[in-house]
Amino acid sequence: MCKCNCKCNCKCNKDKKISNNNEIFSQLGMCQSRFKHILLLSLIFVLPSISWAAQTDSLLFTTNNRIVIFKSGQEKFSDLFAAIQQAKKSIHLEYFNFRNDSISTELFSLLEQKVKDGVKVRAIFDGFGNASNNRPLRRKHLDSLHNRGIEIYEFDPLRFPYVNHIIPRDHRKIVVIDGVVAYTGGMNVADYYIKGKSEFGSWHDIHARVEGEAVGQLQKAFLDFWNIWTQQNVRGAEYYPGYRDATKEFSNLTPDTCSSAGKKRIAVVNQGPKSPKKPIHATFLQLINRATMQIQIINPYFTLCHHIRRALCQAIKRGVDVQVIVSAKSDIPITPRIVEHNAHRLMKKGVKVYFFEGGFHHSKIMMVDSVYSFIGSANLDSRSLSFDYECNLLIDDKPTTKVLQTIFNKDRDEKCWLLTPKTWKEKFKPSRRFAAWFWQWLTPFV
Repeated sequence: MCKCNCKCNCKCNKDKKISNNNEIFSQLGMCQSRFKHILLLSLIFVLPSISWAAQTDSLLFTTNNRIVIFKSGQEKFSDLFAAIQQAKKSIHLEYFNFRNDSISTELFSLLEQKVKDGVKVRAIFDGFGNASNNRPLRRKHLDSLHNRGIEIYEFDPLRFPYVNHIIPRDHRKIVVIDGVVAYTGGMNVADYYIKGKSEFGSWHDIHARVEGEAVGQLQKAFLDFWNIWTQQNVRGAEYYPGYRDATKEFSNLTPDTCSSAGKKRIAVVNQGPKSPKKPIHATFLQLINRATMQIQIINPYFTLCHHIRRALCQAIKRGVDVQVIVSAKSDIPITPRIVEHNAHRLMKKGVKVYFFEGGFHHSKIMMVDSVYSFIGSANLDSRSLSFDYECNLLIDDKPTTKVLQTIFNKDRDEKCWLLTPKTWKEKFKPSRRFAAWFWQWLTPFV
């Protein structure tokens, strides 16, 4: 014991402090090594929660929203056209592509009429998306639309050398009407969303209509991008009317019948020219890492990055039930082989992977713990997660998530088969399994 009885930093006093600390640890039944283990566990379990909190805090959640889920092209376009017909001030449309077919013809005719009624119509689409469909809009079509009063622009048209135009592409699907109602999800404008395609049959997809303050976030996403590309300065309170009860301003729209209607908590996760780097990638990771019970995913281009794949494997280790639906048929070559390779890897880790055979499932949805849902335009591939402009809705609402889970469970039980070591060998010949392994090296680029 220090004879000087002081509070200095002499050796005796330091020894006393150390002795007291060791006594405390002893009283708690805890040695220093155990303390280190506890500290390590805290870093493993607490920091992800902090990270999640930081991520969600960076998102602007609004709490007075309605949302209606459309599970078919017929539902989406019927509702969208009904809303457009009632527009009074502005109609803003942003799509990956407008296919030059019956649906777009009907849409543009309707928009022309609204222009005559004094409504301002602005539309933008992606140059690559336009070039990649078999019935693109040509210059003559755009000139005709401009002459009819529809202000339409092509984002980053493909020009030689085409490699200069690979990234980023605008893959978002956003429609905002009068700043009061908005639509977003996985559907572009094409008749095959209703009629399907001969090569794989019916087209399955998810889209949503949003009402409430979240509409303002979608409006901002559109106008920020519009002003950058067109060099215009479209701003003003008329585009942001704030909360408006859309049910009083629009009639004959599909109602939100959930018990939480008007009280839904939604954040728009926008990945655009002005957004933080990779916000959708970060949100996917945080949702997966936060899961404690169940993760359900439907995604057509399930090529994954190593971060998402690792997160799903870690979820399995935590005891989370991970279920994934991928499409057995696809509209893109090569991609299905990469999907099959990832499906096989995850199956071996314990993920339940189901192959959908009821047509082509183009939906991009994820549900976590029956509480959170994440829906929109983003695929689980490198392009969507790292490069392209995308828009998703993060929904913190049990009734809405239940609607999406019902869609998932019905498709899983009625139109899917489960990947197992046995079905892997039965369904896929050795040559196809080799192709799956070979093409997976292109994962960072597709």
